[in-house]
Amino acid sequence: MATTTPNASRTARDRARRELTEEIKRVARRHLAEHGSAALSLRAVAREVGMVSSAVYRYFPSRDDLLTALIIDAYDAVGERAEAAESASRDRGADARWLSVCEAVRAWALANPHEYALIFGSPVPGYAAPEATIGPASRVPLVLLRLLGDGVASGEFVAGKTPAMSRTTRSDFAQLRRTAAPAVPDAVLSRGLSVWAQLLGGINLEMFGHLHNVIRDYDAFFTLQMRRACEFLTQGV
Repeated sequence: MATTTPNASRTARDRARRELTEEIKRVARRHLAEHGSAALSLRAVAREVGMVSSAVYRYFPSRDDLLTALIIDAYDAVGERAEAAESASRDRGADARWLSVCEAVRAWALANPHEYALIFGSPVPGYAAPEATIGPASRVPLVLLRLLGDGVASGEFVAGKTPAMSRTTRSDFAQLRRTAAPAVPDAVLSRGLSVWAQLLGGINLEMFGHLHNVIRDYDAFFTLQMRRACEFLTQGV
């Protein structure tokens, strides 16, 4: 007579738990799309999954815990896309790799508009992101900071004139150098962060309808803006 070992039983339970966790998150993502993040309800998600509310709390003790899981998944997804784009263009110049990463971030945003809005749109009222989100949220910026370092090392990104900045900003840039961008001067960091803001701003204008009746070819416009941004990085102005 066949017997089930304790390890096999535990593995089966773990697998079932992972599958149900993913099902809860899948339903929650659809609720985000239909009702918005502020209206996300753990009880409503539980009803659709076919669970009583007391059972779903064993997976996500609160709505904020479920939101955190969705936010981490979204940051990891766009981070993976950015890292893959950078890796695939490794044999090209730093500016071309930067453009490739920007295009990958936009492509992910267009394919996942509600997840993009969750992490780069309006903050969810009453929600405070925990420390667990910091690492996933850093993945795309870290790719771009590494590209700044590569561009400086290769001579593609010239420092040029350092802009006037406050003592606090200089301290912030020094911290960035210590943690993720060694040897990148303040002038290049300043331009890099400006281009990062331009990337997100450009996607937001498109995603949230602010280019409607202004720009007809969004693809061409985005590429133009990002190429101009790369010129800004390389010219040292």
